Amino acid sequence: MFYRWGAFAYRHRVITPLVLVAALLALFFFSGTKLEDRLDQEGWDDPGSDSTAAAMLEEETFGRDNSGDVVVLVDAPDGATVDDPELTQRVNDHFARLQAENPEYIAHVTSYFANNQAVMATEDKQTAFVVIGLTGTGNDVLKNYRAIEDQLPLEGVDMEIAGATPVAGALDSGMADDIWRAELIGLPIVALLLLIVFGSVVSASMPLIVGILSIAGSLGILSMLASVTQVNAFAQSVVTLLGLGLAIDYGLFMVSRFREEMAEGVPVPRAVANTTATAGKTVVFSAAMVAVALSGLLLFPQAFLKSVAYGAMSAVGLAALLSLTVLPALFGLLGPNIDRWSVRRAGRTREQSMNSVWGRIPAWAMKHATAVTIAVSIGLLALTLPLIGIKFGGINETYLPPANETRTAQERFDENFPTMRTDPVKLVIEDGGNPRAVGEIYQRANEVAGLTDRFKIAQPTKDGVTVLSAGIENREDGTRIVEQLRGIDVPDGATVFVGGTPAMEVESIEALFDTLPWMILYMVVATFILMALVFGSIILPAKAVIMTALGLGATLGILTAMFVDGVGAGLFGFTPGPLMSPVLVLIIAIIYGLSTDYEVFLVSRMVEDRDAGAATPHAIRFGTANTGGIITAAALIMIVVAGAFGFSDIVMMKYIAFGMIAALFLDATIIRLLLVPAVMKLLGDDCWWAPRWVKRLSAHLGHGSAAPAPVARVPAMAGAPAEAHASGLDDGLADEHAGRFDEAGRARGDAPAAASTAPAVPAMPERTETGEPIYEGELVDDDPAAGFIGHDPDDDLVARYAGDGAADDGYGDAVPDDEPIQVPEGRLTVRDIMLRLEWEKREALGPGSPDPDSGTADNR
Repeated sequence: MFYRWGAFAYRHRVITPLVLVAALLALFFFSGTKLEDRLDQEGWDDPGSDSTAAAMLEEETFGRDNSGDVVVLVDAPDGATVDDPELTQRVNDHFARLQAENPEYIAHVTSYFANNQAVMATEDKQTAFVVIGLTGTGNDVLKNYRAIEDQLPLEGVDMEIAGATPVAGALDSGMADDIWRAELIGLPIVALLLLIVFGSVVSASMPLIVGILSIAGSLGILSMLASVTQVNAFAQSVVTLLGLGLAIDYGLFMVSRFREEMAEGVPVPRAVANTTATAGKTVVFSAAMVAVALSGLLLFPQAFLKSVAYGAMSAVGLAALLSLTVLPALFGLLGPNIDRWSVRRAGRTREQSMNSVWGRIPAWAMKHATAVTIAVSIGLLALTLPLIGIKFGGINETYLPPANETRTAQERFDENFPTMRTDPVKLVIEDGGNPRAVGEIYQRANEVAGLTDRFKIAQPTKDGVTVLSAGIENREDGTRIVEQLRGIDVPDGATVFVGGTPAMEVESIEALFDTLPWMILYMVVATFILMALVFGSIILPAKAVIMTALGLGATLGILTAMFVDGVGAGLFGFTPGPLMSPVLVLIIAIIYGLSTDYEVFLVSRMVEDRDAGAATPHAIRFGTANTGGIITAAALIMIVVAGAFGFSDIVMMKYIAFGMIAALFLDATIIRLLLVPAVMKLLGDDCWWAPRWVKRLSAHLGHGSAAPAPVARVPAMAGAPAEAHASGLDDGLADEHAGRFDEAGRARGDAPAAASTAPAVPAMPERTETGEPIYEGELVDDDPAAGFIGHDPDDDLVARYAGDGAADDGYGDAVPDDEPIQVPEGRLTVRDIMLRLEWEKREALGPGSPDPDSGTADNR
């Protein structure tokens, strides 16, 4: 399937990129440019929780609680107090005018300077505050604040702006800055790294093209999602981070494989098809595994996680789509020009890669397999230990940088006016026709320790509903206080909902522990099945899951040490504290997806070599040698993209960025280069074991080095499929083997040589090693210039399986070993037949025979 798709992309190499680029640009300009207006700050709560029910009941009865929207701190002039007549007059006039000029944005203004309430000023009368309630609900609240934000300051008066909405606005602005930083700083550095990796300007530009197009399309898709469902502003940063990083990674793997094919002398059409059949298929399954990991977020009730999942999955899917469509088409257009404008030599051949550092490191790890496995495992487990001290909390001003003006204003307000906190715990009471119930609940609630003051009536009774509120002295006591409030005795007929920000945070943590085990089970089972289908083994997926768990645990341990315990807090500019549980869930999904992503790229090349007849040690070294450099480069590029977000002003964005950096470093170096080869060496040939039905399903996917075998039951190392030629893949592929052949298959010297860079193919013998004729029937040379052995539709050309008639050759029982096998209409290349003979030769020598390519034993 993938081989044919590569052939299709080559044949339509001009129209394919034009159509897709035009479609993505149109999607961005007509949809993506509207994204900013469609995002919101909502979605952190559990829709089915008590805190959400409390908020809905309060809003339905009294309207939205806007008492903490905007808080303006006003400082007294030097040598005076906030009761200064001139200051009072100026402040009152300013806010009266502001409200009169903006009635569509401002619902009410409550000011110490207007009503002289003692609780709205400090005891020394040096600071007082003004509360502005905004109109609207949901995302409109932040928009309304943006409309009046620049009008709030009063010239000549010291003011600071705090409140729930300014904090949300600062977080929103920080996320927008993150995206700008990633694009402005990250992309140039990524371009430089790609140039270093490929040594060619043209090659380096290919992954960048995919990355830029992927981001443009992803933002357009995210905007479309935001028009029909709730999408949190945080999703845009995550989509940009993942979409850009993975798109460039996928492009890197595709370009690398195409250059490898070209370095081996494969003609352009076949190189495009081979690249799509190998790297392209791997990209698709890698993207599927990342998407599966991200789809686990859909199990959680929070709209925030759902919106991030939808956006990130679309970004990953689009990155894979572009890698399978635009890149093969561009490869077909460029051909050898893929290495134009080179600053160093072209890419290595596979043999050169085997002798590189990426081949020597796994060889060393396999030589010391037991010691490496034990040492690396102990090291990763040790890094996991800080996870024991993890703490959870909610989003607040501490997620902003310590020097942020909004954060310092909010912290100052909380310190000076602890009983007026903008994030109180609430009790929303339905008295059920029992007016005395409110008084009883009030008394019992005030027995709970840790409140800034006694509960007060935030909303007087209306339609049998009353709202009480109180601040919490220490956020770390929030869980205990909420649980105690839930447990108070409620009079018969009455109902109490515990709400407010503290309750929402507690319920978010509860949702984490309730749903996380199911998410992990789902991710493990789904990715296990996908990897089993790709690898044709059930041992390799099990190994991958265990290693991913080790890397994930180590990463979470590092993050806990940093963001909870404070290691590096001063250096990286953040305040340590509890982690948001939804963000922890998100980083687990991202890291698990990335780890399985690299596992597929690495092990697929091992499986490819194994299918070609290599012994297990050779396959391990081959796979690592031919992907080690690329995986490291891909990880480095992803680290650069994540690093741009690591300078974010938002702590939760730093958390994701540093989590990805730690995970990528561990995964691309210690795990992939050392632990994987060592463990696979210890497992030996058992690595490849799977039940027959799994093998059959895997074989159906065509996981060979290029295309499926041309003749039934021929090993996967054979060349291009006959059916591919019958489907029209003639343009250029015929150049691989020039010359004409007689009926016995020997090369004729009088045939005109076709233009080709392929290595010369030795003359093919008439009979196999066992004396069996290779073909029965007439061989017709349909195309003398093509160099293919053709098939005359009027003749029944048959090929006999050469061998001793073993009962089970491992390739199914569709045709008995001693019966002729019908060849489909089409052509077989000489290379196909020579590879078949080489396989038979090694098979005849038996297990443990020398592998002519590797010098190692063939232990199949």
